[in-house]
Amino acid sequence: LRLRLLTWDVKDTLLRLRQPVGQSYAAEARAQGLQVQPEALGRSFREVYGAQSRRFPNYGHGQGLSSRQWWLDVVKQSFRLSGVQDEAALTKLAEKLYRDYCSSHTWELLPGAAETLSRCRQLGFRMGVVSNFDSRLEAILSQCNLRHHFEFVLTSEAAGCAKPDGRIFEQALRLGGARPEQAAHIGDDYSRDYRAARAAGMHSFLLRPAGQGQGPEVLPEHVLPTLSHLLARIE
Repeated sequence: LRLRLLTWDVKDTLLRLRQPVGQSYAAEARAQGLQVQPEALGRSFREVYGAQSRRFPNYGHGQGLSSRQWWLDVVKQSFRLSGVQDEAALTKLAEKLYRDYCSSHTWELLPGAAETLSRCRQLGFRMGVVSNFDSRLEAILSQCNLRHHFEFVLTSEAAGCAKPDGRIFEQALRLGGARPEQAAHIGDDYSRDYRAARAAGMHSFLLRPAGQGQGPEVLPEHVLPTLSHLLARIE
């Protein structure tokens, strides 16, 4: 592979949540004197997040919503569905959790992430982020000491379109100054990362840890059991 540019997904590729959403939401509720079951909050969050994503795709881009308002609504509705009706408490919880999810206290690096990124830079690859995320991603990457690895961070909010839409990869190629065949994308989602990047003419690798349920068939040389396996594939 004659690669010049590597683009990276972030969530569950480089960073993951330290604990499930239901647990962190419940912990914040407890800190404010409210008792809500983590399991109930987890179920409510999944339901609300799905509905909000269908109604206002890509954080309400083009529908008059800011991503901040989008998320505040998701948090409030998740708590309402779990039985919290105090509007003042809901506003306080939503604001606090929106800030918390920008912090390295909430996120942790996947094994091998920092070492693999450092090695890729040493090898001379240009690197960028392509993520279905909101405007907080720059701050999260800085907090987790990863931002310096990347020439650009392209979120779906900034791009105005979300993976698997090929236009977000086209923007990334322009930012990275590379043709599709000179670039590879690394991510954990088969359709949004692996297949979408290939449809845009790029190479791609799918992070699929051993023991994870079997997904669609992918060529073995395109599968990464860990991030550290990437170096053997591209060097």
